[in-house]
Amino acid sequence: MPVAEEVESVYPVALQRRVESYLAALPLDAVAGTERLVEAMRYSLLAPGKRVRPVLALATARALGRDPEWVLPLAAAIEMIHTYSLIHDDLPAMDDDDLRRGRPTCHVAFGEDVAILAGDGLFAEAVAHVVSHQQGPAERVLAAVRELIAATGVRGMVGGQFLDVSAGAHEVDAERLQRIHRLKTGALIAASVGSVLTLAGSDGPATIPYRAFAAELGLLFQIVDDILDVSGNEQELGKRRGSDERLHKVTYVSVFGLDRARELAREAHTRARAHLAQADGDTSDLARVADYVLARQR
Repeated sequence: MPVAEEVESVYPVALQRRVESYLAALPLDAVAGTERLVEAMRYSLLAPGKRVRPVLALATARALGRDPEWVLPLAAAIEMIHTYSLIHDDLPAMDDDDLRRGRPTCHVAFGEDVAILAGDGLFAEAVAHVVSHQQGPAERVLAAVRELIAATGVRGMVGGQFLDVSAGAHEVDAERLQRIHRLKTGALIAASVGSVLTLAGSDGPATIPYRAFAAELGLLFQIVDDILDVSGNEQELGKRRGSDERLHKVTYVSVFGLDRARELAREAHTRARAHLAQADGDTSDLARVADYVLARQR
């Protein structure tokens, strides 16, 4: 079996398809004169992708003994927030990328001004959708949204992005690199698991393995992303290779070298799987996501 097909075979595709169907049916209705804005939002949101973050949410629900359908509104909000971050990351003032998920980036297709507003719109729609459609006790829905937004803001993704763009290469050592990426990439991945635990009312020691797994998965995801920026296939990645080097970014590959970065990825994967082994419930889909992320590095 070719490597690409082998990697695909470990992924929980059934959960991915549930997410895709739900996203396609989202009522992002335009008001008069905003049709092009909504078109740009849908263009980026519905671009082909593995939907790792919302799939993690559905897989967590299943591990807790819940029907994954129950958490689809929250999962959709997670994907809308992730997509908004990609749109803004690709802008000329940030990473200045022209390809994302195998198609021209939003600002290339619609213009920089529309892309900025499309990202803003997706963030607002994410919050509105989850508070309007997610079932559960109001206090738990609010707590889940709070966790998700915290992972998005200055103490999470946005803060990590700022540290990434503002740090000079000489200022970043291994410890700070890990801190940047735990915020920039890891926080939203962790919230994709943690917000579901919160929504389900799960707390105490039983949640520790899940949250520890999610933290390690976020680290694993970023290490592999850094590896693929150097060695990945652009057609399979759906984006340009080498952007980190072009932007003089400090990555796991630039700090540790390619071989050691691959070792670090395997170590993070081992720790993630070890945490899952301590968790109650059917964690097989969560484990498959971790296996998929590791397998992408080849």
